[in-house]
Amino acid sequence: MRLGLSTLDRLPAAVARPDYDRGSIESGIVHLGIGAFHRGHQAVMTDRLLARDPRWGIVGVSPRSTTTREALLPQDGLYTVSAVDGSGAERRVIGAHTDFLVTLEDPAAIPRRLANPAVRIVSTTVTEKGYSHDPATGALNEDDADIRHDLLDLDRPRSTIGTLVAGLKARRAAGLAPFTVLACDNLPANGRTLAGLVHRFAELVDPDLASWIAGEVRFPSTMVDRIVPATTDADRVAVTAAIGMEDAWPIVTEPFCQWVIEDEFTLDRPAWEEVGAEFVADVAPYELMKLRLLNGTHSTLAYLGYLMGRPTVAEAMGEPGLARLVEEMMFAEIGPTLPPLAGFDLDGYRRSLLTRYRNPALKHRTWQIAMDGSQKLPQRLLGTIRDRLAAGRPIDRLALGVAAWMRYVTGIDETGAPIDVRDPLSQRLRALADTAGPTAARLAPALLGVREIFGDDLATDPRFVAAVETALDRIFTFGARGAIERTLAEARP
Repeated sequence: MRLGLSTLDRLPAAVARPDYDRGSIESGIVHLGIGAFHRGHQAVMTDRLLARDPRWGIVGVSPRSTTTREALLPQDGLYTVSAVDGSGAERRVIGAHTDFLVTLEDPAAIPRRLANPAVRIVSTTVTEKGYSHDPATGALNEDDADIRHDLLDLDRPRSTIGTLVAGLKARRAAGLAPFTVLACDNLPANGRTLAGLVHRFAELVDPDLASWIAGEVRFPSTMVDRIVPATTDADRVAVTAAIGMEDAWPIVTEPFCQWVIEDEFTLDRPAWEEVGAEFVADVAPYELMKLRLLNGTHSTLAYLGYLMGRPTVAEAMGEPGLARLVEEMMFAEIGPTLPPLAGFDLDGYRRSLLTRYRNPALKHRTWQIAMDGSQKLPQRLLGTIRDRLAAGRPIDRLALGVAAWMRYVTGIDETGAPIDVRDPLSQRLRALADTAGPTAARLAPALLGVREIFGDDLATDPRFVAAVETALDRIFTFGARGAIERTLAEARP
């Protein structure tokens, strides 16, 4: 028996399920990038509102893969979300998605759907690399292959940016008010960053369209926080056993869920505040806090943990030295760079992160977090490092995180086994590493010269270069565990 509308009444009583008529749901949101995070975060919050306001069903769009659609359509779009920790699991069947589209199959269909008057919000979780931008500067990468394609054939867009502009162009031509563009990825000032990318692309297409977008379209920034690992076969087996029927693609996540949104929408919006979201005038301090404290330490845990042979975050936190390093990073190096946030318990948030990382029920793979480091480092670690250097403060622990990434992208682990490095720049990074060899004095400058990551300033700052070379040399000489021990022994406040 498989999960679906016809089997909902056979679910165990403890499993929550849609409390609304699926047939009455309108498609008010189109979401680009229907991966695990979206299905475990924004979709869950939206699902909880649909009984009161059925206008906000979600059309999910995958860029290339048909996997999600093939898994969920036979289940009438339903799937289970399990929020797990050491005390057990809370399960809910989500029915918020009304349709599933794949850009590569019919690129022209996506702008047509965005031009539907019922659509009032287009949201995105396409990961950092999905924005066709330079992570170091935030500028549009006009040499990106998909961007070049879309500039020549905007009726059949491939890129996220081209798709948004094509949809907005279609709405303008139809005399419709534009939709709100709601970025939900880990980019600094994600709404404003995305607005700049869309505006620049539109300028290259049609300056009048760019002016209309600049004057009419709203791009609220957001901060999203929930740890959502990739679903494993073991997760599928566990969920199937718990609900008494097959679910081809459940989501397993943690109980914690946070969504902070700037309350600036072109048209109306769901009342997400009724289910736990927080609407604010300026999301920047929340976003900075999360990018640096959670994402920065998460990446550091991932690279060092992987090098130490720890496949999950919880197992990496079982290494006393690594757990202490992460805690010291939060309190000694990252915390002083954050502005005060009125009414927010920053120390409590840091302590909660350490508890969440230790969640034994959440099998969040270090390899998964380590993906796309070239896109993640600028906002997760390098911004903090720049602020520390500007204040004349040491960066010993942060530099070890950068050095661990350098060691990781060589593609060979500490036992001599290959590392499956997934990164848009992986071939280039591996070529630089192979040429430099396993010597910190050669490898660090080679990788620091990748300006898309480090910009034009850090590679020439002797304080940064020295700190990274020292940390990388320790990793090569003593291994990740030994490098952590020496860093902890010598790190300055």
